[in-house]
Amino acid sequence: MNLKCQGFLTDANNQEKAIVSPQPIMSQHPEPEKIKHILIGSKEAVIATIEALNQLGYANIHDWTPLLPTSNPGEVTSVLVRSIKVQQ
Repeated sequence: MNLKCQGFLTDANNQEKAIVSPQPIMSQHPEPEKIKHILIGSKEAVIATIEALNQLGYANIHDWTPLLPTSNPGEVTSVLVRSIKVQQ
C-alpha cells in the first residue's frame, strides 16, 4: 500500500499556517491482488457452474483448471485464479 502524509497547510503566500495530523492518502492505483475460486462437487455440478459463470461474463471456461478428482469418490475440483483491485 502506498501512503503519503500531508503535515502542513500553507496560505496563498506559501507560508506555513498550522500543523495538521497526518492523514493517509491511498494510492490511486492499488496493486492487483490474486483471488482463487475453488469449485468442488460432482463433475456435472462443477461444469454447470463454470458454464453459468461464463454466461454471466465473469470467467471464461478456458480460465479454469482442468477437472481433477478429489479424494472423495465422484467428486472433482477446478480452480480459477483472478487478479482484482481491492478498494481500501
